[in-house]
Amino acid sequence: MKITKVLLVSSITNIFLSIFKILFGFIGRCNSLIADGIHSLSDLSTDLVAIFGNYLSLKPADKKHPFGHGKIEYISSMMIGIVIIILGFSLIYNIFNKEIIMPNSLILIVSLFTIVSKYILANYIYKEGIKYSNNILIASGKESMADVYSSIFVLVSIILMQFSNQIYILKYADMLSTIIIALFIIKTGYSILKDNIGILLEEQILDKHYLKEIKNIIISFDKIVEIKDLYILRYGPYYKLVSNVIMNNILLTEAHKVIDDIEIKLKEKDSRIKYVFIHMEPIDK
Repeated sequence: MKITKVLLVSSITNIFLSIFKILFGFIGRCNSLIADGIHSLSDLSTDLVAIFGNYLSLKPADKKHPFGHGKIEYISSMMIGIVIIILGFSLIYNIFNKEIIMPNSLILIVSLFTIVSKYILANYIYKEGIKYSNNILIASGKESMADVYSSIFVLVSIILMQFSNQIYILKYADMLSTIIIALFIIKTGYSILKDNIGILLEEQILDKHYLKEIKNIIISFDKIVEIKDLYILRYGPYYKLVSNVIMNNILLTEAHKVIDDIEIKLKEKDSRIKYVFIHMEPIDK
């Protein structure tokens, strides 16, 4: 599956970048780069959660779960958000317990390499998440982009610390950048958590253009007089459509056939629409 492949690419890249940052962090005596490597390890842990969540979310429906296991996707994304928030606060806590050391200038080249690599990866994951409307990939992409920001702050702090002999206060650049990185991380985690809690509560699609297209499909059937209500709810990787329509007074068998045809047409329009519930009301005469 394409989504799992994307997550595997992310995992392999994060393993490499984590080891690379931590190794050169020790070689170059740069605490912020070591912390940044640990941040990349958090990406790896969230990717593993994401792969597991994505696998479970696509499990078919069963007797206990007639609508499938789609909501596991959002639970996985929420776990990612929680991990990110914890990471952010732990970085702030740990920075005040570390000795200030002047990093080796070699770290500048290492930081530039990791920034470019991580930016390419984050863009790739996020675009694939948008393409497949997959919250796990979107969450993982956002988390990866947060890692890009942290690497940029590491680079800036290393540059500033090179001038600490001339300007004493610049020796604290590493500490300040770590705090800023942590705040970015906490904000990203909060955003992911907030978004997925809303969707877990069956948040509806509000895209007016998309809703208009769906309404046009339904109303195109000549037996449909009016659409009273239409709600499209996110349900894991799928959508659940609930509508209330007014129909001409026709035989029940004919009305049932119309609803079946509407369902087929809707699913042809968007394969994400898996569950369709349309309530029929007769027209008042």
